Amino acid sequence: MSAPQFTPEQARFILGLTLPAMKIEHETTKRVIQAIPVHQGDYRPDAVSKTASELAWHIVVAEKRFFNTPKAGAFDVNPIPKPESAKDSAGIVAWFDETFGESIEKLQQASADELTKIVDFRGIFQLPAVAFLQIGLNHTIHHRGQLSMYLRPMGAKVPSIYGESYDATQERMAREAKAT
Repeated sequence: MSAPQFTPEQARFILGLTLPAMKIEHETTKRVIQAIPVHQGDYRPDAVSKTASELAWHIVVAEKRFFNTPKAGAFDVNPIPKPESAKDSAGIVAWFDETFGESIEKLQQASADELTKIVDFRGIFQLPAVAFLQIGLNHTIHHRGQLSMYLRPMGAKVPSIYGESYDATQERMAREAKAT
């Protein structure tokens, strides 16, 4: 099966549709990672599962890889070392914000040739670079869902993701009751 080809106009259209979604999902992912209690980063629901910190780091590093693909011209699988500042959920979120902003700037400057270039994903498939943005979003959303399932068992509250969560509803109702 050959890779689909996009015209420059189609690639720009896809980028224009995807950038706002990337920004919305970024804020949602940040809320989920921020909900990890700093002293609970080593929580894992099962011995074969990643810890909460490992899963959060995987989410933000993989997103950077996917979102940087158009400007890099390839899917970069080189290790991204975890900086000392990202030792807990607060540090991971700070790094995530910084690198996300850089990725958005690069994407806004991407040329049509960069967006339409066919990129190989680990020998599994080849797609125009702009398609890696949606794959990156799907990957983030998938793992964010996993991470959100860690929160309540570790004693944390689940933030609103797509609509108000149970915990957010309880907080709102408590505020409303207090105000009356």
